[in-house]
Amino acid sequence: MNDYYGELGVAQDASPEEIKRAYRKLARKLHPDVNPSEEASEQFKRVAQAYDVVGDAEKRRAYDMGNDPYAMAGGGAGYGQGFSFSDIMDAFFGGGAAAAGPRSRMQRGQDALIGVEIDLSTAVFGGAEEITFDTAVTCSVCHGDGARPGTGKHTCEICHGSGQVQEMQRSFLGQVMTTRPCHACRGYGEVIDDPCFNCSGEGRIRDRRTITVKVPAGVDSGTRIQLTGEGEVGPGGGPSGDLYVEVRVRKHATFQRRGDDLHCSVELPMTAAALGTSLPLETFDGPRDVEIPQGTQPGDVITLRGLGVTHLRTQSRGDLMVHANVRVPTRLDPQQEDLLRQLAKERGEERPEPRFGRVEKGLFGKLRDAFQAK
Repeated sequence: MNDYYGELGVAQDASPEEIKRAYRKLARKLHPDVNPSEEASEQFKRVAQAYDVVGDAEKRRAYDMGNDPYAMAGGGAGYGQGFSFSDIMDAFFGGGAAAAGPRSRMQRGQDALIGVEIDLSTAVFGGAEEITFDTAVTCSVCHGDGARPGTGKHTCEICHGSGQVQEMQRSFLGQVMTTRPCHACRGYGEVIDDPCFNCSGEGRIRDRRTITVKVPAGVDSGTRIQLTGEGEVGPGGGPSGDLYVEVRVRKHATFQRRGDDLHCSVELPMTAAALGTSLPLETFDGPRDVEIPQGTQPGDVITLRGLGVTHLRTQSRGDLMVHANVRVPTRLDPQQEDLLRQLAKERGEERPEPRFGRVEKGLFGKLRDAFQAK
């Protein structure tokens, strides 16, 4: 049985990464383009054959159990036991033929998802946010080619550019021909002579990017903005995936958002609620006067039309709702108490008639109960 570990110069318990590094080192030294001698050419074939066996997890297990896929064919296609049921099905029903041909090094990059936190004012009117994130970008040295500048690629000597190799295997059904990706070129059909030192031949590296995201008016926490082609660059200089930016709106000190309406509360003295007044309010559209009508009751709502959040994908806006919270004094001096008693006497309210009834819930309490009842 061939000593494949010895051909590669690694121990039998070597990791897949150690085996791959050993093969690459020997291939660069023995490749016919680098070393044209017949001895080096023969040794290169043995090294490629060794990597084809121990570089594949399934074949390696079979080899470690004493099954050499090349032993019975004198170094050609062999009859190893390292087969799978899918290999047999592909051989009989043509599954392997459908995947014929080398695969491209150029692949689409993955999509990415990052979060951005915005102020409520940005959600109202829209705006631009600058975000910084780590992602895969095109290698600046080889520009996605994967090869060190000044070098190139050559057709794989093992699969002759097809990206696949055929093997004869023995099974309980007899001898079957299977097709597998070539381990020498990993199915690409070509080998990089000298991989780029910056990206190790992948054509991309990890780096930090900063971009400006246009945030449309009306977004809310959980809204995702899709930026086409701003995701990770694909291997081999492949096209970039998409970037999804998930929005989270910061809490505001004064306003609370409910749908596209904004809500706030104002605390009024009992006298101001009874007599009416005008109060200044700093809104997202600048200062506005809130007119408190005479006889305002606790829980009354004063609506400022069109000062809420812009509806997503439209130009119309919600409203700004000001909830009145009437403050009743808890401490009175003798003069104030006397004035109130005089007022109560004038209004005939010294001994008011009791008017008990059900506790009526506010609008939002009724809506909450309606949803809970479903």
